[in-house]
Amino acid sequence: MALNVLNKVNSPKDLKELSKEQLFTLADEIREVIIKKVSKTGGHFGPNLGMVEATIALHYVFHSPIDKIVYDVSHQSYPHKILTGRKNGFIDSNEFSSISGYTSPKESEHDFFTVGHTSTSVSLACGLAKARDIKGTNENIIAVIGDGSLSGGEAYEGLNNAAASGKNIIILVNDNDISIAENYGGLYQNLARLRETNGKAENNFFQSLGFEYHFIKDGNNLESLIETFSKVKDSDHPIVVHMYTEKGKGYADSELNKEDFHYIMPFDLETKKTLFESSSEDYKEIIDAFLCEKASKDNRIVGISPGTPMLGFNKFRDSHPEQFVDVGIAEEHAIALASGIASQGGKPVVSIHSSFIQRTYDQLSQDLAINDNPALILVQSGGISGTDVTHLGIFDIPLISNIPNIVYLSPTSKEECLAMVEWGIEQVEHPVAIRIPNKAVVSTGEKVDADFSQLNKFKKMNEGSKVAIVALGSFYQLGEKVQGKLKEEMGINATLINPRFISGIDKDMLAELQGNHQLVITLEDGVLDGGFGEKISRFYGDKDMKVLNYGATKEFTDRVGINELYERYRLNEELIIEDIKNVIK
Repeated sequence: MALNVLNKVNSPKDLKELSKEQLFTLADEIREVIIKKVSKTGGHFGPNLGMVEATIALHYVFHSPIDKIVYDVSHQSYPHKILTGRKNGFIDSNEFSSISGYTSPKESEHDFFTVGHTSTSVSLACGLAKARDIKGTNENIIAVIGDGSLSGGEAYEGLNNAAASGKNIIILVNDNDISIAENYGGLYQNLARLRETNGKAENNFFQSLGFEYHFIKDGNNLESLIETFSKVKDSDHPIVVHMYTEKGKGYADSELNKEDFHYIMPFDLETKKTLFESSSEDYKEIIDAFLCEKASKDNRIVGISPGTPMLGFNKFRDSHPEQFVDVGIAEEHAIALASGIASQGGKPVVSIHSSFIQRTYDQLSQDLAINDNPALILVQSGGISGTDVTHLGIFDIPLISNIPNIVYLSPTSKEECLAMVEWGIEQVEHPVAIRIPNKAVVSTGEKVDADFSQLNKFKKMNEGSKVAIVALGSFYQLGEKVQGKLKEEMGINATLINPRFISGIDKDMLAELQGNHQLVITLEDGVLDGGFGEKISRFYGDKDMKVLNYGATKEFTDRVGINELYERYRLNEELIIEDIKNVIK
């Protein structure tokens, strides 16, 4: 497809020179560019396809970056990027990696925040509006938020504040009747009723807060969008524009299968097959099958997902619908809900992404840990990775392991993982969190007893001397490599320890090592500051033992290759051996 119109657009001001017919063509061209690019690189597919017309209309009517647009989550910001001088990052394969999947002020003056978590745009826009009022300027402030993001607590807080401000702030609600997965919650009944009545339902959530309300029946109709945006532009009071769009519009498969096409891996547009298909086991699938079997025998087991059922509940939600709760994108509520269920003898299991657990610190501490309720939390995708800056999985260890009463476990294999899940479900003493490995499944074939009631009891896997390797969770296999290379290069039979527990240390075993060891090294797949290794360093602080801690530096990384990070953090056996040689002369 020739990009006859898109080639003329290098900034939003160029849109204003186009005819309506050219705007329609532009929408087709942008959609085609997104489909081709994301099929090659992976990324957010459906959300961006559904926002093409609305983005064109926003930039046609408003004057970015003077008028400020904030995208919630920003996984619907690809059309915005294409229209704001970054189209080569979507057209030229040599520049694909130059563009983040999320808004970024480092990329463009049209982006105001680095955003990758949900429910934040209204609050951020409130801040922009207040700053505008203090400066005495009069630009429009627009917050774009999806219906799925409205389930998050911060969205309600932001709406409540925005409505009370009495000043210009425009909330564009992109309602496509689905979040990542199916929407859950009472709010969505009101959104559905508003859609059914063309925005005229007597009960209107937004009007009840004090917003002027506008409804756009077809949120993919450019003329309707431009007309409504022109009406609300330069308002002197808070307004909600509620538009109904089609997620995945323009690509038949994504229109039919909206959940699977929310975020996709690279795939062949002709055959529709993924380019990175794997036949190997996956920890999420293993846990899903295990929970299905457990729940079929025990109706007290309740699976809880904050809008991400693909993290261990894909089959569970279909096979046990009465024992499954999707709370929407509301991680804080998920933890408090689990505490409530556990307090009455239920067996709640929450599965949550490492970078999203950050949103639940207060609930983990106040609602769960203080009450010591035995809920089970499965922390997914924790570890050093090459992901974008908003989805780093390296901060959960300091966050969770330092809250009293929570037992945080880290398995090294499939067998150990399932044993920990079994114990976490059945024990009734404490909240338990398990850091599910983020690497390929390791299966030892060895039976592991589902009993971790002796808290903070490390497991010695090899009895040696001189050097002890304490290798946590998914870095246990790295510990094995270091042990082998030490024997090969230095003739040292190192002690190898699987600590299993992140939230405490085995003081007896660590004290015992002082008898015939000079050096202890710790390996953890997370940030070092406040992490697991520092607990061991602190234990040896007043003793005659050298300690080397290996893990991530406290920093935000953005799409840095995993091998580059391992090199930077000296997380391979060659560099670790080099360090050991420098310590042991």
